[in-house]
Amino acid sequence: MEKTFFLKQKWQRPLMMLVVFCLVVSCNNTKSNAVVIANNDTIPVYNFDQLEPLLYTEHNKTYIVNFWAMWCAPCVKELPYIKAYADKHPEVEVLLVSMDFPKDIETKLKPFLKQKNITNKVVILDDPDANTWINKIDPNWSGAIPYTIIFNNTKRAFFERSFESETDLETEINNTINN
Repeated sequence: MEKTFFLKQKWQRPLMMLVVFCLVVSCNNTKSNAVVIANNDTIPVYNFDQLEPLLYTEHNKTYIVNFWAMWCAPCVKELPYIKAYADKHPEVEVLLVSMDFPKDIETKLKPFLKQKNITNKVVILDDPDANTWINKIDPNWSGAIPYTIIFNNTKRAFFERSFESETDLETEINNTINN
């Protein structure tokens, strides 16, 4: 009996430490695990470190990442072109990175998206160190929006301008990906 008690005690502490370690590791994930829902019921707020992995891919799939804000008239004007292109090309992944304030998600951003019938994925970038992250995205970017990145695993193009039509957007995508 003494030997059984000793064995139980000998394994009890390492087992408890393993359980605590697993709990700490699973709860200590610094990246946001928010699921971006296409109908924008959930709009996660990211800092640049959380957003940066979404700006690259190992796949041949085409991605469009558009930096915009509700207060930016050229941004708002081009959103329907991005939406129309995405609707016709479901194989293309679109991410709209809002530069709006996180405090406005419920009162302004969600109603705006609903009114404009924007169902593309939306996240908010809330990172005050713009001088650092803008240069990480593209050293030639002045920081003006709208700003769009079109890419796949081998090709990448940056556009510091608004698209004037769906055809304009489609031309730039074709020039980037298919040439």
